[in-house]
Order: sequence, then structure tokens, then C-alpha cells
Amino acid sequence: MNFIRSVLHMLWMIITVIPWALLVVIVAPFASQKTVYKLCAGWLTHAVDSGRWILGIRNRVTGFDNLPKGELDPAVLLVKHQSTWETFAMVAISPHPLAFVFKKELLYIPFFGWAMGRLDMIHIDRSRRTEAFNKVVQQGERLLAKGVWVIMFPEGTRIPRGYKGRYQSGGARLAIETGAPVIPVAVTSAKCWPRKAFVKTPGIVDISIGPAIPSQGRRPTELMREAEAWIEAEMVRLDPEAYPEGEAKLFVKDAAE
Repeated sequence: MNFIRSVLHMLWMIITVIPWALLVVIVAPFASQKTVYKLCAGWLTHAVDSGRWILGIRNRVTGFDNLPKGELDPAVLLVKHQSTWETFAMVAISPHPLAFVFKKELLYIPFFGWAMGRLDMIHIDRSRRTEAFNKVVQQGERLLAKGVWVIMFPEGTRIPRGYKGRYQSGGARLAIETGAPVIPVAVTSAKCWPRKAFVKTPGIVDISIGPAIPSQGRRPTELMREAEAWIEAEMVRLDPEAYPEGEAKLFVKDAAE
């Protein structure tokens, strides 16, 4: 049954992504970024809705009050990354527009990548680390000043359930450079949508938003360690079955990935 659900969901995503992406590509040169973002956020919200209807995956969000309230209040969201689900769900639940920091290779994905490339987001060449970080700071500062929150996955890749990746300090450095607080977010998406899995399982994905961590006067590694400690402790609390020893194992990324 889960296999059939997964096939139906994949077909539905393919059927809807093509006209949506073509619409975005056609409209983008003539529309404001606000309009383009709304078009993209609409499809991503639809993806979350279809996940609920077809796959039986539901979000349970806690800590929503920890998000900044002001229209122009900045925030750098550091999010646990276990599957594709949170890339859809974070946009669907966010009260502010979001700008992802992502590798430029995603722009080459047919239709989806073409549409995302029309958004004012931060796509980087990870092989040029210094240049990439300078781009993150420059574009991040501009976006934060406009009331757009920057969202990053500090582990850099999707991590299997029960594991943690090596947290990179780029998000903390951006927060310190811009004075924005860090908002840690734990997500248990791998319970329903495991990393690289085709077959998904019905269930509840917990999205827990942590208290804002001030960045002023902090060191990047220290700030990132604090965010990492909150995220990983929250993951153990939310999904204890995945952590029989009470803590995450370190995930070592395959060199072929």
C-alpha cells in the first residue's frame, strides 16, 4: 500500500511541477520577486498538502512563537536535514519569505531547478569555499534587510535517521556578520520520508522551532555548537527510537555523493 501511495505521489508531483515551473519561468521576467515567491511557495505548499492527502504525512509544529514577530526582524534558520520534506514544509509553514542557501547544481534539475533559479536565493559553488561564503554574506545581508529570512542546512546534506552530520559554521558566521539571531529547528522527517527512499510511510513529522540564539559578540564555532546541541538534543527527545544510546552517531558522507 505504501508503495502504491508513493507511486501516486511521485506521479502527482511530476504532473503538477511541469506547468507550475513553466508558469514561473514565463512570468518571472515581468513580475516582482514577491509575486514569483508566492507562485513558488504555492506549489511547495501544495506539495506538503499532497503529501498529507496521498502519503498520509502530517506536520506537527511546536515553538512557532520563537520566530521573530516584526516584519523586518531578521533571522537565520538552521534546520536539521533528513529528507526533501523539510525543503517543502519550511516554506509552507513560514510567516516570512525564505531564501535558501543551496548548491548551484540544483538549478540544473529540469523544471524544478529552472523555477527555483528565478527566485532571489543564494546558490553557491561549494568548490570555491571563500568565494561562496562571501556571496552568502553579501546576499544574505541584503535579503535580511528586506525582511527575508535566510535558511540553511548546517549539515550540508540529508542525514539518515539517528545520525548527525558535521555541522558547518557558515550559518553562524552569516548571523554574526549581520547581527541576526540564529533559530535552531529540529525536524523528524526521516520517520516518514527516509533519506533517498522512494517508499514513504504515513505518520507525523515533528518540526520543533527553538528559542532564538543571539549572535552579537559570539564566535562562529561557539554559536554553531550551541545551535547543534539544541537541535540534536531535541531530535533525541522527539524521536527516541532512533537514538537507542541517547545520542546521534556521526554520519560520514560517502565520497561519491
